[in-house]
Amino acid sequence: MESFGVLLGVVLLYFIPLFVAVVRGHRNATAIAALNLLLGWTVLGWIGSLVWSLTANTEPATK
Repeated sequence: MESFGVLLGVVLLYFIPLFVAVVRGHRNATAIAALNLLLGWTVLGWIGSLVWSLTANTEPATK
């Protein structure tokens, strides 16, 4: 059971850029998800998707 917890933690950590993009309402969340899924296993791909998810390209808040 401990290995399941570790696996779940690793998967959640892997998809942090996607979670950040979705929560922030990023316009390119789908592209960030694709980059994270396909190249996130490389450190450079993961860092790139995280930085991209933190850029200011978000949907304006609705009133």
